[in-house]
Amino acid sequence: GREALDKAEKDAEFARSFLSETIDARRLAREAGAVRFTKDYAGVEGNFINLSRALEQNNKEWVKVNRSTVSDTFRQLELRAIKEQTLGEVRRLLNLADDAGAKKIVPLTFAAAKQSLKEADDFISEKRYEQEKIHKKAGKALFDAQRLNAVMALANDLQEKTPEEISLSMEKVSYDVMKQLSGADIRNQSFDVQVNSVLSSISALQNDRQFMVEKVKAGQEELNDMTERMNAQIKKCDDETGILNTRIALLEGRSKESEEEKMEILSQKRAIETEFEKEKQFNKLYDEVQTYFAEDEAEIYKRGYQLVIRLINMHFPVGQSIIMPENYQLLSKVQKAVRTFKEPEVIIEGHTDSTGTDEVNELLSRDRAEAVRDYLVANKTLGEDKIVAVGFGSKRPVASNATEEGRAINRRIDVIITPKAPAGQ
Repeated sequence: GREALDKAEKDAEFARSFLSETIDARRLAREAGAVRFTKDYAGVEGNFINLSRALEQNNKEWVKVNRSTVSDTFRQLELRAIKEQTLGEVRRLLNLADDAGAKKIVPLTFAAAKQSLKEADDFISEKRYEQEKIHKKAGKALFDAQRLNAVMALANDLQEKTPEEISLSMEKVSYDVMKQLSGADIRNQSFDVQVNSVLSSISALQNDRQFMVEKVKAGQEELNDMTERMNAQIKKCDDETGILNTRIALLEGRSKESEEEKMEILSQKRAIETEFEKEKQFNKLYDEVQTYFAEDEAEIYKRGYQLVIRLINMHFPVGQSIIMPENYQLLSKVQKAVRTFKEPEVIIEGHTDSTGTDEVNELLSRDRAEAVRDYLVANKTLGEDKIVAVGFGSKRPVASNATEEGRAINRRIDVIITPKAPAGQ
């Protein structure tokens, strides 16, 4: 029995050495799932068994002649299994679309999906073991095949609609999106303007979100620094406890008048320091806000402890108060400036030139200021009670109304930011 087992082990070891390439090809084919091709796999598996038996009979020459054929067949089944696993669904979707007439109805989309499939198929044929890249190419092919069927469904649906129904459905999409973005109703504008409005709103929201993320991060870093400073101060106070107790003992002997004089001096000192710190902080934020705007977008200046943002690049259609898409980026920067001061009070001032009657100008300037206020409130810049909109018409010009250039300067929106007073003031 032992002799038989030893001989079998030697034969197996010899087979592993003599058929190593074929054995590896068989293993990879099985791992790829080639056994699902029942008939084809059974055929090559039978040939593999025949190779093993020929070795047992010491028919090495026959094995040398036939082992490459068996190895190649295993590799072909492996490749077929990989393609079936990664691209089978893609082929199914393309066949469905083809049967439904995709070549005629959506020829460009059909051709693009076929090309994605071909690129993935060719890549797998050349580099079947680069799984990460195969996954990406197969994923793109599947996406394009799914997109093809989606475009087919839409194309078939549109074929049954009138031009007006198509236009209204497109308008509804842009309107619903703008409504979710808290934008104005601009269905009276061209479809291109509506699309640009959606894209500009999204871009503005992304910028605002990034600013808030950075603000939270900066706040956390400031909190960590403050915690470290407080811990250091506590340690310092503990170290100086003995000295403080000595100073207290000395002060106890001072007269009441001296104590009152000291408290008055300290109070004045604290008031001066508070005012200095307030001005220092305001100037810091003022300098920061100035970096948000380009020179041709806004003028930034101080009015006491108020910051004024004059939006020189804020334009409205003639005689209207609609905020156009090209202004969203500018208003996004206004949001950023307001949030820099945390919870300030904000006044939106609308101004016009002297063209037209005072009544019309005052109403138009107020409507434009209200439009800007509504935008800031809708985008959660501040609460409604924190933002006020007023219209001054042509009563507060900053340039001569005698020239077109001066009138253009007078048509403006001013944003006045009043920082929240520190506690106790």
